[in-house]
Amino acid sequence: MRFAEPLALLLLVVPMARAWSLWRRRREPPAHLGFSSLALLADAPATARTRWQRVLPWIVPLGVALLVVALARPQQARRVEEIRSKSRNLMLVLDISSSMGGTDFKPNRLEVARRELGELARRRDGDLLGLVLFAGRAFLQAPLTPDAGLVQAMLGRADIGQLPDGTAIGTALALALAQVKDLPPASSAIVLVTDGANNTGKPSPFVAAEAARALGVRIHTIGLSSADTTTRDRTFIWRWGGRQADRLSQSDEAILRRIAERTGGRYYRATDPEALARIMDAIDPLERVDVRIGETRDWGDLFPFLLVPGLLLLGAELVLSLGRLRTVP
Repeated sequence: MRFAEPLALLLLVVPMARAWSLWRRRREPPAHLGFSSLALLADAPATARTRWQRVLPWIVPLGVALLVVALARPQQARRVEEIRSKSRNLMLVLDISSSMGGTDFKPNRLEVARRELGELARRRDGDLLGLVLFAGRAFLQAPLTPDAGLVQAMLGRADIGQLPDGTAIGTALALALAQVKDLPPASSAIVLVTDGANNTGKPSPFVAAEAARALGVRIHTIGLSSADTTTRDRTFIWRWGGRQADRLSQSDEAILRRIAERTGGRYYRATDPEALARIMDAIDPLERVDVRIGETRDWGDLFPFLLVPGLLLLGAELVLSLGRLRTVP
């Protein structure tokens, strides 16, 4: 129960003061007229009129108190619903280093990663999404926003060469964590897509993972690894100084797996575009845990149940004091 106008309850001081006054005066001898002694009637039983005479002074404070509480508009919840919030906070972290130009994923690794992350973002209606791009440095391309279309547009513009070359995984994770550190950890997660091991920047991936674990934020890591190490892209090599599209080494995968497992997330290895699409399909339901919130949405007024008795009490006091229970001034 709640009061729609709680300040009105301050008026209860008036009936309470009256009641206190009656309480203090109940033993004081009342003003009276002198009559012959009625001691012989001292043992006579009290009549109904006598008993009501004692109650009459208390009716007004009680009636006024009921009217004051009615004025405060007490309300009771008539309908309480359990609603479910599906809003999640997802930070997408994408590697745009030169190795992401490898053509073992057609047309290249970056294009496939952009497409699949964009599809994941499209399906996350109602979520808050953010985007961090990284190579030798990390850059916040889009802070958390409910606009999935904006994140998709930012992914479409991500390209190799926007940042100095390198793979600063720890720096990128730390930047993504900064976006969700003040939000509920149970509804926050990071999705990292990379094809290499950390080789620059601070903090280290393990330090970033420990920070995520302390905050309760999950990190899902996805390693893009060539299934065929003989693939070469001469345009890629000429333009970006690239190299052969290599597989992730066992140590590289161990690092990504450790980051994920340490934070309660999962590690995935994608060897072709179809595998990456399946991985995104697997991550999507993992981050759709509903949050139940009990919310009162409808309130019913109770003041009529106080207003009517209060008015009846005041009316009864007026009728009785002028009629059957009338006293001599």
